[in-house]
Amino acid sequence: MRYPLPDFSPRHPGWVWINRGSPGLYSAGLELEQPGLHPSLSHPPDVSHDPSPSSCALSRQVRQPTFVSRIVSLLPAATEIAGVLGLMGDVVGVSHECDFPAEANKRPRVTHCPVHNAGLTSKEVDEWVRGALRDRGTIYTIDEPLVRQLRPDVILTQKLCDVCAVGYGTVTRLAETLPGPPRVVNLEPSSVSDILNDIRPVADACGVPERAEEAISGLSARVENVRRRAAQVDRPTCFLMEWVDPPFCCGHWAPELVEIAGGYDPLGRKHERSVQVSWDQVLDAQPEVMVLALCGYNVTRAQRDFELLRTYRAFESIPAARDGRIYLVDAGALFARPGPRIVDSLELLAGILHPDRFPEFTKSLFVQRCSAMRSA
Repeated sequence: MRYPLPDFSPRHPGWVWINRGSPGLYSAGLELEQPGLHPSLSHPPDVSHDPSPSSCALSRQVRQPTFVSRIVSLLPAATEIAGVLGLMGDVVGVSHECDFPAEANKRPRVTHCPVHNAGLTSKEVDEWVRGALRDRGTIYTIDEPLVRQLRPDVILTQKLCDVCAVGYGTVTRLAETLPGPPRVVNLEPSSVSDILNDIRPVADACGVPERAEEAISGLSARVENVRRRAAQVDRPTCFLMEWVDPPFCCGHWAPELVEIAGGYDPLGRKHERSVQVSWDQVLDAQPEVMVLALCGYNVTRAQRDFELLRTYRAFESIPAARDGRIYLVDAGALFARPGPRIVDSLELLAGILHPDRFPEFTKSLFVQRCSAMRSA
């Protein structure tokens, strides 16, 4: 995806709820520790619309693997993979964006980005990112002295997108100067299957390969459950929007999520990079559903961009706008983060597109229907 996390704090409650009807993250054969709220989580999410404790199972503490390594994760998705593998006890450093599992918030942060929590508008973020890439080739800094102090055996990173995390070349050059040197694991997914398969190299590098198969099997079963149940439905057109100002369509795995969930994204670029689109293209597509999966934004932050979107020319002519089927989702936690919770993203989409067929996925902390926020 395109953008850093500009303007939000960790969003997750201290307990991880697991729906019995739809296993949540870390219920894919492994168990998660009970994290506490990080001090910076000053506004815990409203759980009034989530399943009650009586209909959920609380997670238990995971057993740590016998092989112990020192892991530095430069990617939120990689940190979540470490969590699903029961390796958070071995994670000694994380990026400035890593906020889940909650234990990640207790680790030293080894990367920084000036626009993170800077309160910029979407247009200002876009302009800053373009300028930084043009002038410096990167939008991030890495705290090399801190990384040296942490003495990692394994560094988890990516080279899919220089806007998503520290550049792969920067990481490998640093790793070559460290004792060991540490093993650098590159994650570069473009599809849903790539995302799940990325669990394997992390598990292999950290000495717990058997845990990968268990996790992948559980997550894959959830994907296939949605695929099977959505196979015979009528497919509404669904524009999964990555950015509002300027408009961007989604790419890589995101259009595939729409497809598996029983929809069709007329502007999405399946397994390719996201691109800027014109507003005329959106109007011409006439989407029946719009999902604002704004890269790095949670639902609260995305509301500001929805209000901007409503001012765009002929907005009310779009079927999704007329019918009140525009949704805000937490793309920072889910859609733009290619880790195990991409399956949660899929299930959430299935509930949006086909609520009658997927009633168990219609209530979530991570989605808001915009019709409820319209002015009277």
